[in-house]
Amino acid sequence: MTARTSAAPAAPAAPAAPAAPAASAVPGGRAGTPPARFADLVAAEWIKLRSLRSTPWLLAFATLFVIGSSAAASFAESANLGGTDMTVRPNEGFLVFDAYPVPGYLTLMLVAGSIGALTVVAEYGTGLIRATTVAVPARGSVVLAKGAVLVAVWGVVGTVISIGSFVVSQAILSGRHADVPFGHPGVLRAVVVSALVAPVCAVVGLGIGVLVRHGAAATATTGFVLLMLPVFFSTSVRWSADVNHLMVSSAWKRLVEHWSPPPGSGFNYATVSGSWAVLAIWPMAALVLALVAVRRRDV
Repeated sequence: MTARTSAAPAAPAAPAAPAAPAASAVPGGRAGTPPARFADLVAAEWIKLRSLRSTPWLLAFATLFVIGSSAAASFAESANLGGTDMTVRPNEGFLVFDAYPVPGYLTLMLVAGSIGALTVVAEYGTGLIRATTVAVPARGSVVLAKGAVLVAVWGVVGTVISIGSFVVSQAILSGRHADVPFGHPGVLRAVVVSALVAPVCAVVGLGIGVLVRHGAAATATTGFVLLMLPVFFSTSVRWSADVNHLMVSSAWKRLVEHWSPPPGSGFNYATVSGSWAVLAIWPMAALVLALVAVRRRDV
């Protein structure tokens, strides 16, 4: 009898190896690399800004020039007071445009706005923006990161300048007993708005830079919008005054002042609340326009 042999059972097939994960299309191009966080973008934009040799010099120039303007205006006012005894008229203190002179702060607005514009224009000029958008396809996040860095930097610089301007001016005016404390009516508002005007102008410049994308043109446009445009509209005609009140420099002047002309004087003054709204709307509108433009236009 022939022995029957049974075939050995076949070994189970080995499970298929899982497919290798596709390379992630994120910065670095490596598989599994997590997408860039907003904090990473802010850090990168800060490195770009501080790595420019001109940045610390411009910030130092703006600080010294504005505070120096306050000192010069205060020395001139002190000389004009002459033998006036301000101790008998204590409520007439706080000579506001000595602490916050218009020429000095208009220069600050121009410098802040120009740096804001060049923050993005410089990348377009050198072609670095192409590398940036390849690394971070979310262009809107890049613009917001630039805006956050500008607000932080100019917020600190603006606060130092504003407080420094007030302290220096009051120290000089104290020789004529014309100095006032921070609690004097109108002082706190003037200090706060003078600290905020620099970051506001920087963000406005950023928006103009995204729209114009040319260094000289962006700087000229920023200066025209922030400084020159209000000059074309007077406060003696109602419609012209309404347009004038919508400008950043006009809103700053109104909030710095702690007085208003009497009714019937022929001047149409802006309201305090309206001027605060103007300073809030300008940077928000600039960022919205920048976000729309950067997503619809090629680099």
